[in-house]
Amino acid sequence: MRIYGPNGTTTPTSTGNARRTSSSGFSLPTSAAPPEPGPRAVSAPLAPTGLEALLAMQGVEDATERRKRSVARGRTALDVLDDLKIGLLAGNFDTATVARLRAAAAELKASSGDPGLDAVLSEIELRVEVELAKAGQY
Repeated sequence: MRIYGPNGTTTPTSTGNARRTSSSGFSLPTSAAPPEPGPRAVSAPLAPTGLEALLAMQGVEDATERRKRSVARGRTALDVLDDLKIGLLAGNFDTATVARLRAAAAELKASSGDPGLDAVLSEIELRVEVELAKAGQY
């Protein structure tokens, strides 16, 4: 495959007018070399063939995305625990915070695929469940 300049590739061309000799050395063509082709037009990428292909591509989740989502869920649960602690220290028992804590506990059940992160998330989940039990909501 030949590459001419930084703009692309060309298809192989035949060198039928090259002089053939019985020696094993290099020989140049007898006539003038064909001119180098100019840059080729770029075509648009082909569209997926169906809706199923698009849905399949959207459904693929790599390990880094799963890890990022798990870290975000853990941070959310810790933030709600902090809000609950601040509310209890101030003398306010807010049922909305307990409801947010219950929702955070439900989200912590999903696995991230990373054993270390899963261990930390399970400890956060345990603490959330303890606080829900103290509030009489679990």
